[in-house]
Amino acid sequence: MQLFKHNSLKFIALLLSMAVLFNACKKDEEIGPAPTLSVTSTNLAGTPSTTVQLKATINAPEGIKTITVLKNGAAFDSKTLAGEKTYDYTKDYVIDNLAANTVVNFTILVTDNKNQTSAVTTIPVTITAVPPKTIVTVSGTIEGNVTWDANKIYKLVGFVRVGEETTFGSITKTGTLTIPAGTVIIGDRATKGALIVQRGSKLIAQGTATNPIVFTSERNVGEREAGDWGGLIICGKAPNNLPDTQTDRQLEGGYGGFHGGTDAADNSGVLKYVRLEYAGIPINPNQEVNALTMGSVGSGTTIDYVQASYGLDDSFEWFGGTVNCKHLIAYKGLDDDFDTDNGFSGYVQYGIGIRGTTQADQSGSNGFECDNDANGSSNTPFTSAIFANMSIIGAKGAAETSISTLFQNGAQLRRNNKQKLYNVFITGYPYGVYIDSQRGDAKGNAAKGDIVLQNVVLAGIANWGTNNWGLGAATNPRGYPVSDSEQSTAAPAILIGTQTPTDWFKAQTGNKVLSDYTKTGISTTLWSTGRPTFTLTAGTTESLIGYNLPTTLPAFFDKTDYVGAFKDTDWTSGWAEFTPQSIVYIK
Repeated sequence: MQLFKHNSLKFIALLLSMAVLFNACKKDEEIGPAPTLSVTSTNLAGTPSTTVQLKATINAPEGIKTITVLKNGAAFDSKTLAGEKTYDYTKDYVIDNLAANTVVNFTILVTDNKNQTSAVTTIPVTITAVPPKTIVTVSGTIEGNVTWDANKIYKLVGFVRVGEETTFGSITKTGTLTIPAGTVIIGDRATKGALIVQRGSKLIAQGTATNPIVFTSERNVGEREAGDWGGLIICGKAPNNLPDTQTDRQLEGGYGGFHGGTDAADNSGVLKYVRLEYAGIPINPNQEVNALTMGSVGSGTTIDYVQASYGLDDSFEWFGGTVNCKHLIAYKGLDDDFDTDNGFSGYVQYGIGIRGTTQADQSGSNGFECDNDANGSSNTPFTSAIFANMSIIGAKGAAETSISTLFQNGAQLRRNNKQKLYNVFITGYPYGVYIDSQRGDAKGNAAKGDIVLQNVVLAGIANWGTNNWGLGAATNPRGYPVSDSEQSTAAPAILIGTQTPTDWFKAQTGNKVLSDYTKTGISTTLWSTGRPTFTLTAGTTESLIGYNLPTTLPAFFDKTDYVGAFKDTDWTSGWAEFTPQSIVYIK
């Protein structure tokens, strides 16, 4: 009996020890509660383009591992934390341009270090109606200091002038027009409203990457077309090579756009984060107002982040002047993307031209069109601008795509010019480069080194004829990467020095002719509708990366290592628009 009692006590002790051990193990394996969220931003609402802030307080006893936020089911934001047990999450949201009463739902999910997840928490944001803006009609002359209001829409009726110059040299009024970020300006279609900044006056139009200034058509969504309004004209006092007569000192068309002088550093103001849509009007045959016309604009002027879309003539045209520009977009204009004349000698870096398949001009449409003047004279200063990091994307994106027969050259360098192109990419045109000596000796300038093409890459379209540049039958060739005597077996050789233009081009530093643009890393979305992908895909067989911009260029130029306007940063993000037909500007 005593033995049994003794054994029983031993057994109970064993059970107790096992229980203690079990409880200790159980305590070691206990996991704290899953994360919880409490929303601290409620009843969020606002009009398009305004900013609201998403806020939530997070508690996670086991430490926060990740925070994932979706916007209507698509990725919006994510964070990886270092095990914080509490965290105040905040994130700004710029409200999209959506219809009133639309609700955008943001869902937040938190995962802790034990891979436990919180309940999905939703923060709704309601889009409210944008109150109609007052439309202010503007006509005549603006003088003195005038500032417009971003909460109003300004309608240009006829040629609206900042300042007044009745004849060349007779400046009777001056003005400074300041346009704040986010302002919308429309042009009257009936009178082809336009804005002219006269010599001695200034335009300060400084938008932002999230709130650009927009000049556009007055017409409704679906009705807009090229030529709905006149365009933006800036006139300065920098040098040009025009004869010193009243007639010649005007921009083409004779509408009082007097320009030119001796002040290379003249300042006409600021044009930054600005869109110009559906502009351009013909005044006389082959004399037009462009989306942005620059007459002898000086280097004291800032022009940066400007998009010209669906223009009726050139997207950007410089008549003399010394202005330096960066970040230019020429989008589906009718004539030339970048046109230089009358002694323009400024610098341009980062620009892209994209063409529509059918929008081409009867005069022939080019990426670059460059003249010393209309006659190819030797008037000075010569047109000798430097362009770097430009992407010239022609209309032909695939062999089966039909394009207008009026498209010509990625770059037509003609009429005694002395232009210089560095780190430029050209594709999609029947001809890549045409050095044209029909008026003036452009080929002679190239032979002397006055025309420079360095790190210029010409890329064909696979299966577009036998040479990927639209070559047709042997008796009727369609295109070449470099236009020269090979176009016709009957024509005598037209040489640059002792070389054909093709051989001369290939002999210049860094120049290449590629058979197929798809090997370069550019995206086929450049030929699609909507916002393209601009950045390069790395690791391609004919990569556009690895071409160093010469260090001898002026200090204005960033030192890049790639051909074209983009590498891994999309500088169009936020401010540029590639479907302006769908944007409601007047509510």
